[in-house]
Amino acid sequence: MRIAQIAPLWETVPPPAYGGAELVVSLLTEELVRRGHEVTLFATGDSRTQANLEAIHPSALRLDPSVKEHTAYEAMQLSQVYQHSDEFDIIHSHIGFAALACAQLVKTPTVHTLHGTFSLDNQKAFSLAKSQPYVSISDTQREPQLELNYVATVYNGIDPATHQFYSQPDELQYLAFLGRLSPEKGPHHAIEIAKRTGYPLKIAGKVDRVDVDYFEQEIKPHIDGEQIQYLGEANHIQKNHLMGNAIATLFPITWREPFGLVMVESMVAGTPVIALELGATSEVIAHEKTGFLCQNVDECIEAVHRIDEIDRIACRRHVEEKFGVKQMVDGYEAVYRQLLAEKFAQNGHSKSAPSLAGMKY
Repeated sequence: MRIAQIAPLWETVPPPAYGGAELVVSLLTEELVRRGHEVTLFATGDSRTQANLEAIHPSALRLDPSVKEHTAYEAMQLSQVYQHSDEFDIIHSHIGFAALACAQLVKTPTVHTLHGTFSLDNQKAFSLAKSQPYVSISDTQREPQLELNYVATVYNGIDPATHQFYSQPDELQYLAFLGRLSPEKGPHHAIEIAKRTGYPLKIAGKVDRVDVDYFEQEIKPHIDGEQIQYLGEANHIQKNHLMGNAIATLFPITWREPFGLVMVESMVAGTPVIALELGATSEVIAHEKTGFLCQNVDECIEAVHRIDEIDRIACRRHVEEKFGVKQMVDGYEAVYRQLLAEKFAQNGHSKSAPSLAGMKY
């Protein structure tokens, strides 16, 4: 199949440090290429891929201080994609509601993976494009009242082979927190859990522009370099080492997390996750087998004291069986096949019919 992947321009693909959607786009793109598909990735110019790369901007928008209005670049990206829509069998958008209007103007099917949550504003946009095909990254991400045409739930995946397994945590026991330092990710809760249990907490993650005040007021005053340590942003190897050596990774979110790739990255390293039960955490964590689902901070503290009950090998196996890149790409291939079959049924012909017939799934 000839497939276009539209990635967010806010971050490089794959991201050098934190960036869940961009990592998923990278893994999906590279595996599709490996499986013999002709893939074009629309992303930043510094992205690394075996696919054909088409870029509007040379680098991640978040790192360019000259960029004041990122939606202008997004519009140029979409123009670049849809002016050549007839060159693709499937267009796969990862940028949310921005692609909806363009997708309705061309014959090539666009499938939209929704990586975030719904706001009051973007709900209006989605309500005008209910019939377009959508993929949710968890069942709990869906908003039934919007009546969107969900064709599948495909969980985000990682490549377990690129993640080292840690059979034991470091002798100098500590808790880990990794993610954006924003109110919805709950680093303030992680700090409270660490202080009340007495364990050191190692924090890694980025501070977006909109979260600077929160970081300065709620997080920075607690960083003492001893019990509460802030390590800055972490790359792939550093993340694996940080979480793999921890006794547990804290995921005390305050919002309906649509997936939470950090949980998967922790468990594949062998480290159980202690999370507040919001959003998709109950779909990612196997309660009392790969971590603990808690209702409040007090329960998170109790879970820290029970962490030795969790088998680290079971954490790794859980990811390998449910959240590997193979399972994710199998799921998306099935979606592509379904959409092309529907197009064939409607039109009586399809440019991709021969390749569909011979595809292994």
